[in-house]
Amino acid sequence: MTNQAFDASRHLTQVDGRAYLEVKWRLLWLRTEHPEAVLRTELVEHRDGFALFKATASLPSGGEATGWGSEAVDEFQDYLEAAETKALGRALAALGYGTQFCQDFSSCPAEPEPVADAPVVGIRENTEKKRLKSVTATEAQVNAIHAIARQVYSWDEASLEEHCREVFGRTSQELTKRQASQFIDDLKAKRLTA
Repeated sequence: MTNQAFDASRHLTQVDGRAYLEVKWRLLWLRTEHPEAVLRTELVEHRDGFALFKATASLPSGGEATGWGSEAVDEFQDYLEAAETKALGRALAALGYGTQFCQDFSSCPAEPEPVADAPVVGIRENTEKKRLKSVTATEAQVNAIHAIARQVYSWDEASLEEHCREVFGRTSQELTKRQASQFIDDLKAKRLTA
């Protein structure tokens, strides 16, 4: 561990009027404090312009966190990179690197959809386009729900839809963005205790 502390406040940007710490700065923060930390990413699913990544960040002291990230080509041209970066950003935030600047960990229903970490130019324009879309779950969210359900639970489509109806009273295609996000979080959380 180095003696020089990382000052996150020097690297904040504003996205939709909120302070945000990009993943590249979270990575620098991690490496400043723990140069020996181990980062692993895995492409869990890639089909039809959709990518789902799993990232794990491990500290030398034994701390470890996993993050998931999905993207679709219709939202980001470089969707593979965006999905991997999103997964890394969430794993780092779960370890405390930039958590205070991530809306992913907010439970306030009045807040907008979380910003997708992505190594692409124009994230603000993409965020604005997303915000202007309808409240229906995105194709990427629905694909992520199905992928996680298959990977983690070995559920077929009928089992997934049955569970979705029990919890939300609607199919995965009918979920709102917020419900889809909650369902993804629930699926991931239950995987950890299963």
